[in-house]
Amino acid sequence: MRLDHLSFAAGPDGLASTAQRLGGLLGKEFVDGGVHPRFGTRNMILPLAGDTYLEIVEVLDHPASDKAPFGQAVRARSALGGGWLGWVVAVKDISVVESRLGREAAIGSRHRPDGEALRWKQIGVSGLMADPQLPFFIEWESPAEMHPSTGADDSFSLACLEIAGDPQRVSEWLGESVESPLEDVKVEWVAPNGTPGILAAQFQTPNGLVRL
Repeated sequence: MRLDHLSFAAGPDGLASTAQRLGGLLGKEFVDGGVHPRFGTRNMILPLAGDTYLEIVEVLDHPASDKAPFGQAVRARSALGGGWLGWVVAVKDISVVESRLGREAAIGSRHRPDGEALRWKQIGVSGLMADPQLPFFIEWESPAEMHPSTGADDSFSLACLEIAGDPQRVSEWLGESVESPLEDVKVEWVAPNGTPGILAAQFQTPNGLVRL
């Protein structure tokens, strides 16, 4: 189990403008990630060191976005003005999580602009919607060399996550200590004063630390 990526919902100005704004703050351009046809969403990504990445995601005017929990989650967060949607951990065998949560994982895919398709299984988005401090889980079916972090500039990395939440609650959800998927990332836990979830993320860049 490891941290796979962070997800940020586009604001009312849309995906491209949100990516331009965050990319300007970080000093690095996001690239077009493509469309998630099963979820009714699309994203732009920024590969990071450590086999992780940052995605900005936008809901599409598509029937899938009304049915899929991920599409619903993105729509709800964007309706609030956009911002941090959540964090995602990668597991080697998602059937273990399926057994623990008592339901099946959803099939996910994304068609990249170059025509290649990424495929995975994911589970736990409903938990994220109910309690935004909780991550959801992903098992990649595509080869490692197709992971969205491929080609990352090692001078850009995730340095710290600020989460309003309870590490004990998150550990129970993960089925193991929360330190496991976040062992290479500093985490600052803050007692929730309102809605729990990611408050901010700090990124190490060639120009220093940037907090989003």
